[in-house]
Amino acid sequence: MAIWSKLFTLGRAGAHEASTAIVDRNALRILDQEIRDADTAQGKARDDLAGLVARRRILEQEVDSFQAQVAKYEASARVAVDKGNMDLARQVAQRIADLEQDITIKAPQIADMRAAEDQIHTAIAATDRKIEQLRREVDVVKVNESVQKAQATVAASTAGSSIGSAAQSLARIRERQMIRGEKIRAAGELEDRRTGADLDEQLRLAGILPGQSSADDVLARLSAPKPTLQIEQRDDSKTGEG
Repeated sequence: MAIWSKLFTLGRAGAHEASTAIVDRNALRILDQEIRDADTAQGKARDDLAGLVARRRILEQEVDSFQAQVAKYEASARVAVDKGNMDLARQVAQRIADLEQDITIKAPQIADMRAAEDQIHTAIAATDRKIEQLRREVDVVKVNESVQKAQATVAASTAGSSIGSAAQSLARIRERQMIRGEKIRAAGELEDRRTGADLDEQLRLAGILPGQSSADDVLARLSAPKPTLQIEQRDDSKTGEG
C-alpha cells in the first residue's frame, strides 16, 4: 500500500509541475484575460451604481412630493379648524400623519443609499487605478519578454548558427576582394615596368620628358617679345643704269 501511495503522490506532483509549467508559459495570456474579466466586473459595478442612483433619486422625488403634500394639507386643516369642521380637519390630519410616517421611513433609506453610492464610487475608482497600473505593468513585461526573446534568438544564432555562419562568410568575401584588388594593382605595376611606362611617368612628373611643358614654360613663351619683320629695300640707282 505504501508503494501505491507514493506513486499516487508522485503522479500528483508531476501533474502539479505540468500544470505549473503550462500556467507559466501562458502567464501573460492568463493575465490579459484576468484584466478583461476585471474590466467586465467594473462595467457591471458601474451599471449597478447607476441603478442605485436612479432608485435613490426616485425615492427623493417621492419624499419631496410627500413634503409638498404635508404643507398643502396643513394649510387645509387650519382652514377646516377655523370653520369648525373638525371631522374634515381630523381626516386631513390623519393624511398628514401618514405622509410624515412615509417621510420618516424613507428619509433614512435615502441617506443609506447616498452612503452606499459614495462607498461604491470610491471602490470603483480604486479598482480602476489598480487595473490601469496592472495594465501598464503588463505592457512593460510584454516588451521585456519580446526583447529577451530577440536577445536569446540572436545569442543562439551567433553561438553557432546562421548569423554566425553569415558573419564568417562575409569576412571571407572581404578577404577575397582585398586579395583580388592587390593582384590587380601588382599586375599593373609589373606591366608598367615591362613597357617602361613607370619610368616615363617619373620623367613626366620631373618635367624632363620631351614634349612636356609646364605652366611656367607656357607663360614664358607668351611673355617673350614678338620678332619684327624686316622688309628688303630696293636700290633705285641700280635700276636706272644702262
